[in-house]
Amino acid sequence: MSGAQFDADPWTVGVRGLNIEHLAQEESVFGLSNGHIGWRGNLDEGDPRGVAGSYLNGVFEEHPMPYAEEGYGYPEKGQAVINVANGQIMRLLVDDEAFDVGHGEMNEHTRTLDLRDGALTRSVRWTSPAGRSVHIESSRIVSFSHRSVAAIRYRVHAIDEPVTITLLSEILANEPLPITHDDPRVQELLAAPWTSVDAAVLGTMATVAHRTKASGILAAVSMDHIVAASGTGEPQIRTEAGDDLARTTITVTLERGEHLEVVKMVGHEWSDTLGASTLRDRAETAVADALRVGWVRLLGMQRERLAEYWACADVQLEGALRLQQAVRFALFQVFQASVRAERRSVPGKGLTGAGYEGHTFWDFEAFVLPVLTATSPDAAKEALRWRHSTLEHARERARQLHLKGAAFAWRTIDGRESSGYWPASTAAFHVNSAVAGAVIHYVRMTGDEPFEREAGVEILVETARLWTSLGRWDELGKFHIDGVTGPDEYSAIADDNLYTNVMAGMNLRGAAAAARRHADIASSLGVTDAETTAWDDAAAAMTVPYNQRRGVHSQSVGYTDHARWDFEHTGSEDYPLQDHFPYFDLYRKQVVKQADLVLALYFAPDMFSLPEKAAAFRYYEAITVRDSSLSSTPQAVIAAEVGHLGLASDYLAESAMIDLDDLHDNTEQGLHIAALAGVWTALTAGFGGLRDSEEGLRFRPRLPPQVPSMSFGLQVRGQTLRLTITPARTTYLLRGERPLTVRHFDEELSLEPGRPVVVDTPPSADPGPPPQQPVGRTPRRFEDVLAIVEEGG
Repeated sequence: MSGAQFDADPWTVGVRGLNIEHLAQEESVFGLSNGHIGWRGNLDEGDPRGVAGSYLNGVFEEHPMPYAEEGYGYPEKGQAVINVANGQIMRLLVDDEAFDVGHGEMNEHTRTLDLRDGALTRSVRWTSPAGRSVHIESSRIVSFSHRSVAAIRYRVHAIDEPVTITLLSEILANEPLPITHDDPRVQELLAAPWTSVDAAVLGTMATVAHRTKASGILAAVSMDHIVAASGTGEPQIRTEAGDDLARTTITVTLERGEHLEVVKMVGHEWSDTLGASTLRDRAETAVADALRVGWVRLLGMQRERLAEYWACADVQLEGALRLQQAVRFALFQVFQASVRAERRSVPGKGLTGAGYEGHTFWDFEAFVLPVLTATSPDAAKEALRWRHSTLEHARERARQLHLKGAAFAWRTIDGRESSGYWPASTAAFHVNSAVAGAVIHYVRMTGDEPFEREAGVEILVETARLWTSLGRWDELGKFHIDGVTGPDEYSAIADDNLYTNVMAGMNLRGAAAAARRHADIASSLGVTDAETTAWDDAAAAMTVPYNQRRGVHSQSVGYTDHARWDFEHTGSEDYPLQDHFPYFDLYRKQVVKQADLVLALYFAPDMFSLPEKAAAFRYYEAITVRDSSLSSTPQAVIAAEVGHLGLASDYLAESAMIDLDDLHDNTEQGLHIAALAGVWTALTAGFGGLRDSEEGLRFRPRLPPQVPSMSFGLQVRGQTLRLTITPARTTYLLRGERPLTVRHFDEELSLEPGRPVVVDTPPSADPGPPPQQPVGRTPRRFEDVLAIVEEGG
């Protein structure tokens, strides 16, 4: 474990002291967001810092896509997230000396993220080189109630003698991201992407507005303050603004025991169509409204919104305190990444870092949206509406590829493809089934017919058209999809990737059913009875590769006959493999980066018998190296389903601690949002046995010894269903107004609102010896996580 040591607490994540080596990781962990604004957890004074980070969802700079050799269909422009003007900065001078954590004497330094009010607090006791001591308390939020607003409350206390306090509250533009690029054109654009178009002072309020040089995006950031001192000294306030810097200077003399309190409200707006004056007005109005509400009420509204979320989303675990903390941290991060995104994407890192250049991938729909659908369905709907808004880009991409329907981007910010490596992007058509699958799941869980009519049907129709134009029929009447890349990035351009085929079949059946439910919408899209019949026929005839000789499903046609990777002679220093071996070698061997076929076992549970799942899981465990953060979740789910509960616990711990323990040594680039979403899935679908289908919800709850009891909730068609699970029995409690039917193992339960139903857990069969992983790739044991708790407090 190489990362920061966070205090173990069920509702907070905190760290004591300040270790500069861990600062970048802490900035990601302590990042705040509402899906529109993202502030990394930088220190208030701006320096030292790991990576500066102030983001607006959807704001990016375009850059040329350099290729060694050009090729038809390659994207011409890339997209990269950039910092917007940073309003976090509060620089402090004590008498004539700047507060600097690297100088003077640090008597106390703590930072704590509270998961119940979404606030990051900091407490510092510092003595300057001249011997002046102050106590600094700061708290910040990115508001859930005021979408454009982030706020800071900053207090400075004079401890033992009078001091003159000068506080410089700033907005700073063109802070560079740590991006280096071989192409000087790209480097130049991303180093200083903003051009000033406006800088204004109105009373004590300051605003700066900038336009990106290539993408033409405008952003405006405003700030104003509430200033109060506890003593008789009157604070002096001066505000100024220039091209890349706005500053409010606050000066006051404090006697011993007195304090200065400054509340800073920062407004953020952006657009690619509106003018600078309009954006300035909106940002300033957001700040004025927040000032009127005030810090106390703003924080109260934050807590109220989170209390509403936790009432359903909270997962309560008995046993490991640190696991309980990690589960709530994961759910909080999924929530804050999306709660006010409102028809914007949720990037792979959320808004906690610039990793993956701020791009959104298929794993959002596959891993994150199911969690949002169950815990925050309004946020899920808005995210799906964002995908729908990019349909024209997807149609254009399909036309460019000489296909019908829509081909959604593999990695993107605004809906256009931004990946230049086509085997892992263009050929990974399963992104389309992930989007379609998220639509099907959302509608099934919420019953949101208006959404299905307004957006869902069109997404399903256009993705179904893609599959029928991409696939082919053979002379035996089987449907094949050739030359594609599945979720496993150590395989590429395969024929009949099982995951892709299975998910395409679900997409085709779902599209046909939706078109028949909403015949008028389908007709307006040109859908005919012949077309829906063709979709059903292709789904029924879809090839699902199976190796009769080995008695196991094959990841793609012929995959299980490839040479196996030489795991015995691959050292721990050789992982991740992509950093040490050429892709052509990985592509032609049996070695799996992330669960691929195993993911299909979870997403399409009714297509495989339990013995088939057990055989496939055992086979693919032996060749899966988990070089991707997306692997451990489906492995946990299927391990639990086939009876290896201890192994499922180990994979759960790996997902849960990925960022708090910095397991991949890259949390400094931002959190792994899909992996964090997978924590909920590992618990609910793994130990809870949750599956959904057209027939409804079913559960097969079984707990490992490491988790003596578990309780979780999910929203189903506007009602909340909560399960409380112990090894011997499960209690189902429905809160709402209508009855609900679910299945508990093979028993049908009729649930009435407010009436708990308690049922026993049937005995389990012996699953046999646990499967083996490649040499050196066994997951960290669940018990090791608990040992860390005991050692670290």
